[in-house]
Amino acid sequence: MAPKQGKPRVSRNPELIRGIGKFSRSKMYHKRGLWAIKAKNGGVFPRHDPKPKAAAPAEKPPKFYPADDVKKPLVNKRKPKPTKLRASITPGTVLIILAGRFKGKRVVFLKQLPSGLLLVSGPFKINGVPLRRVNQSYVIGTSTKVDISGVNVDKFDDKYFAKEVERKKKKGENEFFESEKEVR
Repeated sequence: MAPKQGKPRVSRNPELIRGIGKFSRSKMYHKRGLWAIKAKNGGVFPRHDPKPKAAAPAEKPPKFYPADDVKKPLVNKRKPKPTKLRASITPGTVLIILAGRFKGKRVVFLKQLPSGLLLVSGPFKINGVPLRRVNQSYVIGTSTKVDISGVNVDKFDDKYFAKEVERKKKKGENEFFESEKEVR
């Protein structure tokens, strides 16, 4: 249940200028009805017993405090959810690309990848747009549809488009001195 939306609290003593109210302290005493509360309780304001304080923790404070502040990571309870696909974009829809190298080109939408990006193709033979990933905020869906029932796009995922990372070979001591000899 959502928290109640109450009215913003407004003082019954509007300020004339900052720090000075319209009514005096004695006038506000009367307006607030404090005189009635006092009269009802035999000329004394009612006193409430103070709440018992929580027991002091059994642990002693640490004798050592670290010199540097250690940042505590923030709690992140965000669950990754699949990106919503715009209603106008369905498999086979012709899209217009709005930005990038193929700006203004018409492409066919094939499927949505797990990362939320759209898999589109020109096709390459027709207009030179290869199979590529596009963010849906950079496309406009048209009303034109193309039948892509014969196209199998199961093998295409985000890993398919990832670049292969080459491991750099560490130069040893020998290679370092050999290159130095060549320079001389």
